[in-house]
Amino acid sequence: MLAASGLLLAGCTSVSRSTVDTMRLVWQGTPKLSPTTEQVQAKPYFQMRAITAHGDAILILGNVVGARQYWYGTSGVALVLEDGRVVQTIGLAQNLDGSRIDHANDPFGHGLQTLAVSTSYDRIDDWSPGYRYGIPVHATLKPAGETSIDILGTAHRVLLVDEEVSAKAAGYRVSNRYWIDPSDGFVWMSEQEVMPGMTIKLVQLRPYRGSKS
Repeated sequence: MLAASGLLLAGCTSVSRSTVDTMRLVWQGTPKLSPTTEQVQAKPYFQMRAITAHGDAILILGNVVGARQYWYGTSGVALVLEDGRVVQTIGLAQNLDGSRIDHANDPFGHGLQTLAVSTSYDRIDDWSPGYRYGIPVHATLKPAGETSIDILGTAHRVLLVDEEVSAKAAGYRVSNRYWIDPSDGFVWMSEQEVMPGMTIKLVQLRPYRGSKS
């Protein structure tokens, strides 16, 4: 997987390899990181905070390919997002090697802000180690009302969407949450168990929103 990460970095257009290396974005243990608005604004990069049970990191956006965003840390660590959903992790102790949805039936691609009732979809996940590939996953998204979240001292009025995920073949069942912008479905914050035992909380500190950024 480190080799795959190297290929991604080599293809990076908006942030060079040297920039990534010098950002010193270290996946840290406790205490948790406490980034400030001033620290985030002092660096001219799109930034996202990633929190796991094993530590905390600030990632920077290195490349955008279609709907996919490639976010990088140090030591070969990378997360790939598509419409706010984690579809690949790289360089972790265990990884989501891929996650595929039929785009015609992808509620994330259509915009979670459009959900009026519970909506189900199916996807195929690949997990490692163990080469657990081709795992059928069923998920149901349910709008859970409006709420407010605070990011770097700024309040954001958002819609909360709950997600129930199950993979019967793997005996796997979890719950995820997404806090989204009601205007366009942008995911400001999420808690996603991307594979058994690997939950990642993501918080957009300096978000990339395409032409809106």
